[in-house]
Amino acid sequence: MSIRKPYSIAVNAIFFLFFLPLMAQHQHDDLHHWEIPSKDPDRIMLTFNGNPATSRAVTWRTDTSVTQAVAQIAEATVNSKFTENAETKAATTEPFDLGLYKGNASLMVNYHSVSFEGLLPDKQYVYRVGDGYDHWSEWIQFRTAKSRYAPTQFVYFGDAQNNVLAHWSRVIRMAYLMAPSASFAIHAGDLINSAHSDQEWAEWYKAGGFIHSQWTAIPVVGNHEFRPVAEGEPRKLALQWRPQFTLPIETDLDPALHETVYTVDHQDVRIIVLNSNELLEEQSAYIEKQLKESQAKWNIITCHHSVFSPAKGRDFQFAREHWRPIFDKYGVDLVLNGHDHTYARGHVPERSSETDSNGSVGTIYVTSVSGPKQYSLDSEQMKTYEEQGYQLDNAAEQTQFFQVITIEGNKLTYVAYTTLGDEYDRAEITKDFKTKKKQLKQ
Repeated sequence: MSIRKPYSIAVNAIFFLFFLPLMAQHQHDDLHHWEIPSKDPDRIMLTFNGNPATSRAVTWRTDTSVTQAVAQIAEATVNSKFTENAETKAATTEPFDLGLYKGNASLMVNYHSVSFEGLLPDKQYVYRVGDGYDHWSEWIQFRTAKSRYAPTQFVYFGDAQNNVLAHWSRVIRMAYLMAPSASFAIHAGDLINSAHSDQEWAEWYKAGGFIHSQWTAIPVVGNHEFRPVAEGEPRKLALQWRPQFTLPIETDLDPALHETVYTVDHQDVRIIVLNSNELLEEQSAYIEKQLKESQAKWNIITCHHSVFSPAKGRDFQFAREHWRPIFDKYGVDLVLNGHDHTYARGHVPERSSETDSNGSVGTIYVTSVSGPKQYSLDSEQMKTYEEQGYQLDNAAEQTQFFQVITIEGNKLTYVAYTTLGDEYDRAEITKDFKTKKKQLKQ
C-alpha cells in the first residue's frame, strides 16, 4: 500500500468536492429534470412475463447509487392496511451506459426488474418499487387476469413516434379516460423516432406517466426501434429496449428475436407479437406453431408493418405472401399494425355483403396511427388488394387515433376513437366457437 503525501490528498479532495460535481452538472445541463436519474424510481413499466392470471413483471430506472432495489406487492384492500401483508422481492439490477449512443448524455443508470409470481387470478394487487428505505414509488394498482374465459378490454395504439410528449400525451390520456379498466395496451411499434435517443424515451414515459405502470404494456418493435449506434455500423435494436421492458423470451427463436417476438394468453385470447423488421422467415414457422397449438377462442396478431398498406410507397409483400396464408388457415381474428401513419380497416375475403359464401368473414386488418406524423392514403394501391380478396371498410388520413377492443361472450367489438374522444369507426365480430364461423357487423 502506497502512502500519499498531504498535498496529494488535498488535490484529490478539491477534485472530488469541487470539480467532479461541476462535471456531473455539465452532463445534466442539457437535460430536463424529468430526464435525470436519481434515487427515486422513474420510468416504471408493467409488462406480461408469464401467465397473466398469476404473474406480472415491473421494470424501472434509478441512478447508480441504488444497487440493491426491491419491489413490494400485496393484495389490495379498501384501506391502507394492505401494507402489513406486503411481500418484498429483490430486484435484478442491470447497469446501463447511456453514452453508448453519442446522442445521449454520458451517464450511467441502473435498470431494475422484478417478476411477481404466484399471484391469485382475478385479484386487485398493489405494488411499489424503490431502494427499500427512503426512496419509493407510490403504490400502484393492477388486476390479474381470470383463469377462465371472461370479458376482456384492451387498447391499441399505432405509431406515437414524433413529438411524443407534446402531441401523443393527449392521445394516451384520452384513451385512459375512455377505457380506464383496460387490461393491457398494445403499442404497435415506432414508440419513438430515434431508437437509442434517451431524450425521446424520456418523453414517451412522461407522456404516459402513471398509465405505463398501471396498464400492462405489450410493446411491439417498429423500424424506428432499429438504428445504427454509430455511423457506418449496422442497425441495432434500441439499446434501451431490453433493459426497460421485461418481456417473454421464446428460447426456440434466434436470440436476435428475443423479447421482440412473443405470445401472451389472456383469458382465452392469444396475442402473438411479431418483429416485422428482421428474420421474417423464421417467424413464419413460429406463427404456424403458435396458431396450430392455440386453444384460445380469439387469436390476434400484432406487428409494426401493415400487411395491407394504405399509404403511398409502402408495401409489406412478404407478409401478404407468406404470413397471410397462415392467418387464413387458422382463422386469425384481428391483425393490428402501424407504420403507415394513416388509418385503414378492412377484411378478407372480399364480398359485397357482410359475409362470404360460407357465411363467415375472414381476418380483420387494421392500420392505425396515434402520433402527429401523418401520411396520405394511396387509394390506387388499396384497389390492387381487391384482387387478393381484401375489402376496405373504412379509412382516414390526417387524424390521430386510438382503438378500444372489447371481448365479451362470442362478440368482439372494435372501436376507433379520435384524440378528441369521438367515435370514428366501429366493427363487431360475432363468432360461433364450434364452427369458427364469424359474421361482421359495421
